[in-house]
Amino acid sequence: MSGLDPWLLERLVCPVTRQPLRYDEAAQELVSEAAGLAYPIRDGVPVMLPDDARRIDTGSSA
Repeated sequence: MSGLDPWLLERLVCPVTRQPLRYDEAAQELVSEAAGLAYPIRDGVPVMLPDDARRIDTGSSA
């Protein structure tokens, strides 16, 4: 599969924060900057389960 359907990407939100997601094509993940999570895309299907998400460094340290 080449890329993620733009129609689908516009409608998906983070299940934790309800904020929009950023598609990382190289990593095949949907990234929630607000939650600091990256949801995997497996066989072209986004896996929107927080328990399956990878923690990411959001770069904000206070």
